[in-house]
Amino acid sequence: MQATSDLKTCARVALFTAMAAVTGAALASEQPGEGVEVQPIKSSIAEETFQTQLVMKALEELGYDVNDIKEIEYAAGHVAIANGDATFIAAHWDPLHIDFYEEAGGDDKLYREGIYSSGSIQGYLIDKKTAEAHGITNIEQLKDPEIAKLFDADGDGKADLAGCPPGWGCEKVIEHHMDAYDLRDTVTHNQGSYSAIIADAITRYGDDEPILYYTWTPYWVSGVLVPGKDVTWLQVPFSSLPGEREDVDTSLPDGSNYGFQANDQRIVANKEWAEANPAAAELFAIMQVSNNDISAQNLRMRDGEDSESDIEKHADAWIAANREKFDAWLERARAAAE
Repeated sequence: MQATSDLKTCARVALFTAMAAVTGAALASEQPGEGVEVQPIKSSIAEETFQTQLVMKALEELGYDVNDIKEIEYAAGHVAIANGDATFIAAHWDPLHIDFYEEAGGDDKLYREGIYSSGSIQGYLIDKKTAEAHGITNIEQLKDPEIAKLFDADGDGKADLAGCPPGWGCEKVIEHHMDAYDLRDTVTHNQGSYSAIIADAITRYGDDEPILYYTWTPYWVSGVLVPGKDVTWLQVPFSSLPGEREDVDTSLPDGSNYGFQANDQRIVANKEWAEANPAAAELFAIMQVSNNDISAQNLRMRDGEDSESDIEKHADAWIAANREKFDAWLERARAAAE
């Protein structure tokens, strides 16, 4: 009798062990990132929080231990990722940030596959009223002191361009253009806090004053100052970019040339970490969010829904509205880990 009892006990233990192993395997399959820490980073642009949150929430559903976002500007951020001090950035602008990417180690240190959001454009705009009244279509026309003076906001006789803050990458292109298009003597490139200088431009537009500014899409500004309705893009006389991109043609497919290459937003991660975490690597490669969705969310922030909890609600709402697509990404990520 004792032997039979011992056999039954052994059988139960074996069954429980097998069941635990199956349960553990299933859990590991569903949560391939369990116990793995992730450190997301972003620039000081608050409107890049939304797309970062979407990636974070997907990683969390894969079991990763995701820390709060740390803010760091792009150049230092790429270096931090290359050195393993951060895991990923969700708003790497390609090719605008190519110098940051290469200087941080490029493909040897960084992982960059897939396109997160495509077709971003950027450039210079002026109010439509002034454009039509004076026939202004090209930034080169601001070489004329009389034309430039139309956009003088501080009384020094030079046009005031609401430009790009240092460290973002776009400021290098604008500064290059100032010389390439011979604008240095007639245009001032204002580089303070972008939110402050663009707010000033919008206020002046509301006061029926001429405005000149730089912006990009996707971003809320073009939802407030609508190109073609309120403002107009300025062409450039010829393509001219700094550094290794000096021979790049910045013309868009429709023939327009705003002086900047069309950009894609891409997720960049530490290469060693990505290779050790194939589920996350696959996720980074396949996630996609439209410019329209990003712009719509950014406009909600501009209209006052700009707290951390607001942005998280926006991300949750986007996931709920796109649950089938989101789940498909997760399944492909889990499959990559097997």
